[in-house]
Amino acid sequence: MNNKNIRLNKLVAILKDNKSISVKELSQILEVSEMTIRRDLDLLKSNDIVHRSYGKATYVENSAHDASNDDYELHYEQNIMNSEKDKIGKYAAGLIEAGDVLILDTGTTTDNLAKHISEGLGITVLCYNFNILAQLIRKHDIKLIFGGGYFHPKDQIFESPQGINLIENIRATKMFVSTSGIHQKLGLTCSQTYEVLTKRTALQSAQTKILVADSSKFGKVRTAYFAQLNEIDEIITDSGLSAEWKDIIISMNINLHIV
Repeated sequence: MNNKNIRLNKLVAILKDNKSISVKELSQILEVSEMTIRRDLDLLKSNDIVHRSYGKATYVENSAHDASNDDYELHYEQNIMNSEKDKIGKYAAGLIEAGDVLILDTGTTTDNLAKHISEGLGITVLCYNFNILAQLIRKHDIKLIFGGGYFHPKDQIFESPQGINLIENIRATKMFVSTSGIHQKLGLTCSQTYEVLTKRTALQSAQTKILVADSSKFGKVRTAYFAQLNEIDEIITDSGLSAEWKDIIISMNINLHIV
């Protein structure tokens, strides 16, 4: 990804978080000229991603970018819904019990979960994401299992046939699942097809499947399908979840936690 596309991704993330922001502020945050910001915003406007008015830009909710952008990169995604992801991760960590065997899926919300896991519980954790491994390796009294293989820098995931075999031979009490999109009919989706087999195998190896996802993921569809929503036992999300989605989840007998 070139510098311009990196900047555009950051720009969209900032606009999503702030809804409306001035050209001057964007210029200061991204450390480029106001002229560069205006050119970027003109490009985003031409794709119906932003509105322009009086030196400000406003993100267009439910834009084409929301529906179809599969150019996921972990360190850009970490800038979106930060506080919500942290609350979800902290709450999810509170569900972990002494002696649990866990599978932590790859993603920014599970990254926050790893940060909040308490030491001294005598748990075992299987993961396949470098960021998560780097956090857990510093904690005491956690037995770690890491599925290695080919490294994908965009989302920090390792995957390989050997890693899949390792996951197949593990039996976990809980899996904390991450996703880029949640749709009632089209299920759970992610941005990269290479994630699918690892996610599917991990789901099949876990007794209780707990989806950790901020409210912006609901109603979205990404390219790669990996599970139906009714395969999930529990969902942890934030207070931005719509009443319609609350009804859908409850009607499916999924245990819903709002933080």
